[in-house]
Amino acid sequence: MAAPMAAISHSSYFEGAVQSLGFDRNGRKATVGVIVPGEYRFGTDSPERMAIISGQLYVRMEGSDAWELYAAGSNFEVKGKSAFFVKAAAPCAYLCEYL
Repeated sequence: MAAPMAAISHSSYFEGAVQSLGFDRNGRKATVGVIVPGEYRFGTDSPERMAIISGQLYVRMEGSDAWELYAAGSNFEVKGKSAFFVKAAAPCAYLCEYL
């Protein structure tokens, strides 16, 4: 018997510049998506872990002046009820896990 199909949601941000698919992973919400070149601000409700799957992404936490570079295979965490900025020079794929 085939397993029931999991629900997948689609979100589009910044006039389509950031696209993501949402799903449940190990009982937690997660999204996987692509960011095209540009600079974007995201707000968080809950803590998040962002893993870079392909490409690289500059990240700056709100309140900081420092940009940090994250390449494929690396990750960073963001506090809940906060915001962060990302800057991509080329398309970047990510996995976001809601902690």
